[in-house]
Amino acid sequence: MYDIGVAVVGAGFIGPVHVEALRRLGLPIRGILGCDDAESQRAAKSLGLPKAYKSLDEVLADPSVQSVHLAVPNVLHYELAKKVVAAGKHVLCEKPLAMTSEQSGELVELAKGKKLAAAVCYNVRFYPLNLEIRDRVARGEVGQIFAVNGSYTQDWLYYDTDYNWRVLADQGGALRAVADIGTHWMDLTTSITGLEVEEVFADLKIVHPIRKRPKGEVETYSGKLATERQTEPVKIDTEDYGNILFRYKGGARGSLWVSQVTAGRKNCLRYEIAGSKMAAAWNSESPNEIWLGHREKANELLVRDPSLVGQLARGYLNYPGGHAEGFPDAFKQCFRSFYNYIAAGDYTAEALYPTFAQGHREVLVCEAILKSHKEQGWVRL
Repeated sequence: MYDIGVAVVGAGFIGPVHVEALRRLGLPIRGILGCDDAESQRAAKSLGLPKAYKSLDEVLADPSVQSVHLAVPNVLHYELAKKVVAAGKHVLCEKPLAMTSEQSGELVELAKGKKLAAAVCYNVRFYPLNLEIRDRVARGEVGQIFAVNGSYTQDWLYYDTDYNWRVLADQGGALRAVADIGTHWMDLTTSITGLEVEEVFADLKIVHPIRKRPKGEVETYSGKLATERQTEPVKIDTEDYGNILFRYKGGARGSLWVSQVTAGRKNCLRYEIAGSKMAAAWNSESPNEIWLGHREKANELLVRDPSLVGQLARGYLNYPGGHAEGFPDAFKQCFRSFYNYIAAGDYTAEALYPTFAQGHREVLVCEAILKSHKEQGWVRL
């Protein structure tokens, strides 16, 4: 379907997710680059890819590669994205876009005016029912937005023996739970409602100020294995938990709580939108249904079905009603939007996928959240 050669950089937890989604779209994947040659070779073999790259320079020098996916630790996003853009190749980068707004702002400027697509992988906005509510908001069916409230909770860092590079500020950034999962919620709800954050008030908490780091790195979500290894204490200065209040331009209000220490919640994003005509609520643990709230008539439960949604959502549905679509499908649909944009060839058109500019905005919000926590007051963006 797409005559666009792709290379994936990163062979840990999320890199193979990118590979699978790209393959399902029929995109030719030229190869993969891991953290070293051994990892590249293992990944290429296990994923059935034709090439194991030895360096990013080799990726960028490959004329058969027109697009690069960056699925690497946060600290590498800026450096690698900058090189990909400079090489004139399309780039889709995992979130957050960069460690600081200075870096993310520079990436926005570098990509501006070039005939290339530059995206941040906020895939959650591409669950079809989230696109459906976005469409209904745009058509005026929800009315004026009064408030947006919700949460994103996990338990993979519940114990002090749970460890991953993300807990270290020099690897993942000064914010962790907020930047890692909270930005998914912020991108999703602002993309649905069209609201823009104006002010924030935040209270963050480090539940485990000391964690037991295994002697030998562990992959994301594999913390249970840490108890079987020798460990060493490491000081933690990134938050496990946080509460954030939002004031949006135009007067709407919002709230978000994030947690990576909530037992039993493996990966649960929830939101509820209160509008003047109706309300809507969605939970990522039940992604194929959305609750629609009414005052003067019975509430509704809309189950994902191509025949029951509008044109926008229908374009990102592949299966009939009753055939569940979930986490891997959200990546596929995000990438579909990205490569449809490239195939159309109009780089002045508005993009449905999350752009570098939107990724930069999330970094700005994160910096305001951190400042608010430190000062214990409202911070205006």
